[in-house]
Amino acid sequence: MLRYYITEKDNLKEVNKYVPKCWICSIKPDESDIEELRGLGIDEDFIYDALDPEERARFEQDEEFIYIITKIPFFDKNDLEVPFKTLPIGIAITPESIITISDHESEVLNDFLNKKVRDFSTKKRFRFLLRIFDRGTVYYLRYLKDIRKRSNNIEAELHRSTRNKELIAMLNLEKSLVYFTTSLRSNELMFEKLKRANILTLYEEDEELFEDIIIENRQAIEMARIYNDILSGMMDAFASVISNNLNVVMKILTIVTLVLQIPMLTASIYGMNIALPLQNSPHAFYITMSISAVVAVIFGFALFRIRWFK
Repeated sequence: MLRYYITEKDNLKEVNKYVPKCWICSIKPDESDIEELRGLGIDEDFIYDALDPEERARFEQDEEFIYIITKIPFFDKNDLEVPFKTLPIGIAITPESIITISDHESEVLNDFLNKKVRDFSTKKRFRFLLRIFDRGTVYYLRYLKDIRKRSNNIEAELHRSTRNKELIAMLNLEKSLVYFTTSLRSNELMFEKLKRANILTLYEEDEELFEDIIIENRQAIEMARIYNDILSGMMDAFASVISNNLNVVMKILTIVTLVLQIPMLTASIYGMNIALPLQNSPHAFYITMSISAVVAVIFGFALFRIRWFK
């Protein structure tokens, strides 16, 4: 549905219909919403591109309209395995309003609706645009810290028990980092091109804010790269530990099999239907088993001496 907001006396207020200098927020638009957006002059292809989760960050100018798609972080509460994802937000700047289009609710836009963001106005469209970029970058850094915290907890669990569950959790975190890195690099390219294009009317403080956004975005890219390298190194290390533990288990089983082969060989020989030593002795079983046990112990001791147990 479409919701309309306008800033009056530094407060964001919802209105019932379109008014000049307003912010139109469209989340999961249906056919009627898309038709209404088209009535405002928004290109239909841009609307569907903004709803495409695979769309890359970019911008274009069409006469008096500026179309921008940026990638923001998104915490998916319905996906417990890979909750950290990214989604595109389409931002259309018209001569009289600013329009945001997305397929999911996000913390970035909710912060504006919940009045957690200061120093923005729907009447200052370009500063509002920069504030959206800024909040996206802030949430990238925040979610990256959450990912790092989760990876530390998983690492602590792996020190106690190397189970597949923890390794799969690390793999899912690595997948989230790939999403973040790809989206951050896409945003970086879009930010730099947008700055060079000089199509935004920015005041001096807006120019400084844009520079800060680009710097923070690069910082987020570097953090994502470092965390991804750490996760990859941990996964390789713990995979080696698991492989080594498996080798130890196989080694022990091999030793047990070799030691048990001696009494099994003796039992197999005395199971033959031929004349054998001590076959008429009432103590043949105890004698043969004792000899087998002694030989097995000596063999096991010999393996111990050559460090097979280590």
